Amino acid sequence: MIRLFKHYIPHAVMLLGLVDLALLVLAGEAAWQLRAAQIGMDPGALSDRIIQIVSFSLTVWIAMIAVGVYGSEALRSLRFAGARLLVAVSLGILAVSLLDFLIPGATFWRSTLIYAMLFAIGVLILARLLIGTFIGSAAFRRRVVVLGAGLRAKRLKALAERPGSGFAIVSYIAMSEAAREVEEAIARDAIHDLGRFVDNLAASEVVLALEERRNALPLKDLLRIKTMGVHVNDFSSFMERETGRVDLDSVNPSWLIFSDGFSGGRMVSSAAKRIFDILASGLLLALTAPVIALFALLVKLDSKGPAFFRQQRVGLYGQAFDVIKLRSMRTDAEKDGVKWAEKNDPRVTRLGRFIRKVRIDELPQTWSVLKGEMSFVGPRPEVPKFVTDLEEQLPYYAERHMVKPGITGWAQINYPYGASIEDSRHKLEYDLYYAKNYTPFLDLLILLQTLRVVLWPEGAR
Repeated sequence: MIRLFKHYIPHAVMLLGLVDLALLVLAGEAAWQLRAAQIGMDPGALSDRIIQIVSFSLTVWIAMIAVGVYGSEALRSLRFAGARLLVAVSLGILAVSLLDFLIPGATFWRSTLIYAMLFAIGVLILARLLIGTFIGSAAFRRRVVVLGAGLRAKRLKALAERPGSGFAIVSYIAMSEAAREVEEAIARDAIHDLGRFVDNLAASEVVLALEERRNALPLKDLLRIKTMGVHVNDFSSFMERETGRVDLDSVNPSWLIFSDGFSGGRMVSSAAKRIFDILASGLLLALTAPVIALFALLVKLDSKGPAFFRQQRVGLYGQAFDVIKLRSMRTDAEKDGVKWAEKNDPRVTRLGRFIRKVRIDELPQTWSVLKGEMSFVGPRPEVPKFVTDLEEQLPYYAERHMVKPGITGWAQINYPYGASIEDSRHKLEYDLYYAKNYTPFLDLLILLQTLRVVLWPEGAR
C-alpha cells in the first residue's frame, strides 16, 4: 500500500486511478479533435486547450472517486463498476457544463461534451475489461508471513481470503506449543534459519500475530529479517492499515501512545479544517436556505409539531451542545426516553422517511458547523445518555471526543447505520482511525465519498 497523508491506498487502486485519469485526458482530446473535424476547424496546438482538457478530466475523475468507482465491489464486479462509471461520468459532465456556464470559455464547448462523455465511458469500461484481471492478480498482492497460529492468525487468514484482499499469506509459523487455530502452520522448531526461510518465500512483510508476546518475541530473527529489507509489523498496526479501522480486540494503551498518529501538524490541520468549515457552511447555508424553508413548511403540514428538532449531543472534549435538524419523527417519539432508532421505526413520519433517506434533515446542522460546535467531518455526535452507557461498555470510547463531531465521517461512509452496542463498537473502530489519522486529505476523501452514501443510501433511519 501507498501511504498518502497518513492514509493508506492500495497499489492497485492508485494504478487504476492514474490510468483512468490518463484515459480521460485522451477522451477529452479525442472529443475535441472530432468536433473540430466536423465543423472544418483547425484544432490548433494541444497547449491551447490543455486547461480545458485537464479541467474536464479532473472533474470527471473526482466524480468517479465520489461515487465509489474505486471501492472494493467496483474493483471485483464489472457490472457494478459499469453502473458507477455511468453515474460518475454523467455527474462529471453536468459539473463541467456548470463550470462552462459560470466561467464561459474556461471549459469545453458544450457541443463537445456529448462526445467526451461517450468516449470516456467507452475507454474506461474497456480499460476495466483489459486490465481488470491484472489489477486483481497476485502481482499486486503482498506476500506475508505470519508469526503465530492462534486466534489472531486465524483472523488474518479470514482477512486474506476476502475478495479484493491486498495481501496473500504464504506461511504461518507456530511460535509455541499452544493450541493452534491454523492447522497448516509450521512449527518454529522445524525451521533452522527463519530469516532465510522468509527470504526463500520472497515475502515482503512479516506480521506478529502472537497471542502472548512476553518472552516470546524472536528478537534476533526479527532483527535479521528487518535488516534484509522485509517489513516487520505488529498485528494491531497491520489491521489498522488493511481495514481502515483501529481493532479494539487487540489494541492496548501503549500501542495508542507509541504508534504513529494523534500528532504531527495537528494545529495546522485544525486551522485549515476550521477555515474550510466557516467558508463552506456559510456558502451552503446561503444556497440551501430555500430548501430548508420549503421542507420546514412541508414538515409542519405533514404532522403536528415544530418544523425543527433540537436535541442535546456530546461534542468536543465531552462538552454538550444542541444539534438542530428538520423534524423527521412524531413529537412524542421520546416520551418514554431516548432510545436507538430501528428499522422501519414507527416513530418516523411519512415525510421523515424521505428527508432521512436523502439527508435533507441534516442541513440545519450546518449552523452548528458555522458556530464551531461541529465540523463537516468527524464522529457522529451522540446524546449524553448513550455516551455514558457506551463509555462504560466500550474501551477508548471517550477518545472519539478528542475531535469535533461531524455531519459526515469515516464511520458514516464505511459502516451502515447501527443501533446496538455491537454496531457502536464497530463504528468506534472507524472513529478512532479518523481521530488518529485525520488530515485535510482524509477530510476531502470523506466529503467526496459522502455523495456515494447519499446516492445509494445504506441503512438511513
